[in-house]
Amino acid sequence: MAVTAVFPGTFDPIHNGHIDIAHRAAVIFDEVIVAVYDKPLKSLLFTPEDRLQMVRDALDGEDGLRVVGYSGLTVEFCREVKAKVIVRGLRVFSDFEHEFRMALANHRLAPEVEVCALVTREEHTFLSSTTVREIASLGGDVSSMVPAAVVAALQRRFRELGDDGARAVPMTSLRD
Repeated sequence: MAVTAVFPGTFDPIHNGHIDIAHRAAVIFDEVIVAVYDKPLKSLLFTPEDRLQMVRDALDGEDGLRVVGYSGLTVEFCREVKAKVIVRGLRVFSDFEHEFRMALANHRLAPEVEVCALVTREEHTFLSSTTVREIASLGGDVSSMVPAAVVAALQRRFRELGDDGARAVPMTSLRD
């Protein structure tokens, strides 16, 4: 029996940690659908179309991986595509609590859908889309963190935003 998994996210933007989790999941499952969520509650730098294109550029055509956009509840999307597993990545301890709560909520909504959490590789533990956006907004080099097409998309987007670009990205502490 073939097992399909969904690796959902906003991917704003996709980074090397996401790509690594997708590749590793593709070794475990027969098919991994990398699902780009269109309307999260958080503010995003890129449109759903732009995010979908970046993920396609990074992953499309690779064995066992399929890239699609989706709306609504992740578990409902899993039911639509007949996926039995949701794949998530864990970087640090704080990720565990968040992912644990989401897994319990998803299991309550769809007990037939399991959650598989893959621990990130050590070299990606610091990576998050937020970190990538912040570094790029400040003119930093993110070429070791994201594919070349994403570097170009970030540069293009911050040029479009002009002087307001850095203000469009919530900052943590990288300016210090």
